[in-house]
Amino acid sequence: MGVVYKVKDTRLGRNVALKFLPDDISGDSLAIERFKREARAASSLNHPSICTIHDIGEFEGRPFIAMELLEGQTLKHRIAEKPIGVSELLDTAIQIAEGMDAAHAKGIVHRDIKPANIFLVSRGPAKILDFGLAKVDGSVQTGATVAETSLRTETEGAFLTSPGSSLGTVAYMSPEQARGEPLDLRSDLFSLGVVLYEMATGTAPFTRSTVALIFDGILHREPASVTSANSRLPLALDHILAKALEKDKDLRYQTAAELRADLKRLKRDLDSSRRLPADKTDSGKVSPAPVAPMKKSVAVLYFENQGGGKEDEYFRDGMTEDIITELSKIAQLQIFPRSEMLAFRDKQVNTPQIGQQLGATFALEGTIRRAGNRLRITAQLVEVATRHSVWAERYDRQIEDVFAIQDEIARSIAQALRITLTPQEDRIIGIKPTENTQAYDFYLRGRSYLRRENTDYALQMFEQAIKLDRNFALVYAGIAHLCGLIYELREQSPTWIEKGIAACDRAMALAPDLPEVMVARARLFYAQKKFDEAELMAQRAIERKHDCDGSWNILGRALLTQGKYEQAASLADEAIEANGDDYNTYIPFRVCSVRAGKIAEAASLGERMNAVLRKQLETVPEDVRARILLSSNLAIAGEGEEAIRHLQTAVALRPNDGNTLYNAACTYGCLNMKKESLETLKRAFAAGYGNRNWAARDSDLDCLHDDPEFQQLVGP
Repeated sequence: MGVVYKVKDTRLGRNVALKFLPDDISGDSLAIERFKREARAASSLNHPSICTIHDIGEFEGRPFIAMELLEGQTLKHRIAEKPIGVSELLDTAIQIAEGMDAAHAKGIVHRDIKPANIFLVSRGPAKILDFGLAKVDGSVQTGATVAETSLRTETEGAFLTSPGSSLGTVAYMSPEQARGEPLDLRSDLFSLGVVLYEMATGTAPFTRSTVALIFDGILHREPASVTSANSRLPLALDHILAKALEKDKDLRYQTAAELRADLKRLKRDLDSSRRLPADKTDSGKVSPAPVAPMKKSVAVLYFENQGGGKEDEYFRDGMTEDIITELSKIAQLQIFPRSEMLAFRDKQVNTPQIGQQLGATFALEGTIRRAGNRLRITAQLVEVATRHSVWAERYDRQIEDVFAIQDEIARSIAQALRITLTPQEDRIIGIKPTENTQAYDFYLRGRSYLRRENTDYALQMFEQAIKLDRNFALVYAGIAHLCGLIYELREQSPTWIEKGIAACDRAMALAPDLPEVMVARARLFYAQKKFDEAELMAQRAIERKHDCDGSWNILGRALLTQGKYEQAASLADEAIEANGDDYNTYIPFRVCSVRAGKIAEAASLGERMNAVLRKQLETVPEDVRARILLSSNLAIAGEGEEAIRHLQTAVALRPNDGNTLYNAACTYGCLNMKKESLETLKRAFAAGYGNRNWAARDSDLDCLHDDPEFQQLVGP
C-alpha cells in the first residue's frame, strides 16, 4: 500500500522515511482515507515499540507520511519459514505486546497484525507498523466480506491477503474478523497469537491453499501444538498460544498486558533455569553468590500403563506415587509433588519437554505391565539438559517384589547421581507399609474409591486388606477416614464415629506419627462438628507430610464451616500445589474464594478443577462424583446444556445417593433453577445427606439462601 523513500529532513538535519501512496491508487478515496487513518492513529501514540509519525503532507497531489527511519528487517523476512529461537521469540513477543498494549490503551485496534507489519530494528525494540486498518476510539467498524469491499487480492505463498477486504490479512484474522463481526482489542491478540505461532514453528497455524480453507481453519480447526512441531520449545508456550488462539474471545487473553505478563513469566523461568544466582558487592560489581550445594531436582512422571486395562490405573498411580514418596526421603533430592506431575499423566509429550517446563535437572520415566502375578517395570532417568539417559533398568518380577523394586529404584537413582545415603535415609527407605502385597493392592483400590467417595466399595477393599494384614496402619487410617465421611454424608449413626475412632486408635498404636492417621482423625472431628479440632489436626498432618492425601481438603472444609474465608483463600495455591491431583481439594477453597470476594481466583480454581475432572473421567468414566462435580462447575461457567447432561447421567447411575443428589441440587442452583434445586436438595436430605452446615454456606446454593423452606431445611 505504500512506496517508502529514505530522505533527509533539511530543516532538522535528520534522516526519516517518507511514505507515498503508489501512483495507481493515489487517487482512490478509500486508499487515501486508509492512508490518513494510519497517520492519525500512529501519531497519537508515543511508544518505543510503535513507529513514530513525524508529519503528514501532500506533494504534487500525492499524500505522504514522514515517519521514523528504521533500519533492519521485517519479522516476515526474519522468519523466512524457519522457527526462531525461544529467547529471541520471547523478547520480540514481549516488545510487540507492550506496543499493542499502548495502542489499546488509546482506544486503537490495529486489525492487521502480521509479520510484515512488525519491524526488527538493528538496535532497539521491535516496532509495530502500518495502522492503515486501525479502528480508532471504539468506532464501530466490522470486517466486511471480501465481495463487499474488495480492492485487490495478493497471493503470498499460502497467504491470501485482502487489504481493504475483510479488513486484514486472511491468514492472521481472528474468527470474529473472518465472520465480519465488530472487533475489539481481543482480535489483535488472536492475530498476535498467529504471529507467535509462526515465529515458533516457521509456519502460520492456518496455512492453506485457498481463502475458503484458511477461513475454515480459523473458524473450526485447532492448530497442532508448537512443541509437536518444535520439541525444543517449552510446554508453557503451548499453553500461552492455546489461550491466545482461543476461538471464543471471552476465553482468550483479555488484554495485551495479560499476554505480556505470561510471556515475561516464561522468560524469567527459562532464564533462571540457565544461570546460577548472583549478588552485587558494595562496589556494584556482580560476584557469584555464596550458595549451598544445589539439590538435584527430579520430576517423576506417571509410569505408562502398558497393560492397557483401565482397572490397573489405580496400581500404576499408586506405584508412581510411592516412588515419589521414596525419593522424597533423600534430603539431597528435590522431588516435584505428585500434583504437578498429574498434569502430564498420559500426555503425548516427551520427557525432556516436561523437565524443561518444570525446570527439573532430571526426569524419571517408566512403564508398567501387569499380567496375573507377573510384573514388568522399566525405568529410565534422563538428564533434561543433554537428553541423555544416566540410568535405566528393567525388572521382570513377581507382584510380591513390588516394594523391593521401589526400593531398588530409589537407591539406584541415588547411586547414579552420586548421592551417599545417610544411615537414617537408608533405614527409612527400607520401611514398607506392609509385607503383604495383596493387602497393598486392596489398599490402593480402596484409596482410589475413597477419593471418588464411593464409600461401599472403598470399605470392602479396606476390609479385605485388613483380613490379609491386621497390622497395616494405613488401612486402619483409611477406614477411619471413610467412617467420618459416611457419617457426614450418608448415615448419622454414632456407630460410624465409634468404628472410626477405634480404627484411628489401632492405627495410632501401630504407627504413632503417621500423618494419614491425623487426617482421618480430622475427618472424624469434622463429622462431629468439632471444627476447631479438625482444623488443628489437619494442620498437624500437613506439618508432618505437606502433601498428605486428603489433608488440605479437610482443612479447607473446616475453615469454610467456621467462616474463615480469607484464611482459606490465602492457602488455595499451596493446597492445590500439594493435593491438586485430588479433585475434592478444590471445592472448599473455591467456595471460600467466592465468599472472600476473590472472584477471579475462584474462577481460576474452577478451571483447574475442571481439567482434573475431565482427565479423571477419561480414565474412569464411571466416577459419578467426578461427573456430578463437573456438572456443577459447568453450570457456574454458564454451560447449562452440558451441565444438565452430566447431571442426568450421574443421578441415573446413583439415584438414591444423598451426596450425588446434593451436588445435583448445586448444579440446578448455579443455573438459577430454584424449584429443581430445592426439590433435589430435599431428596438429598431424605437420602441421608447430613452436612447441613456446608449446605448453609455453599455458594452454589446462593439462589436459595433467602428461601424460608431452604432455611428451615438447613437449620439455624
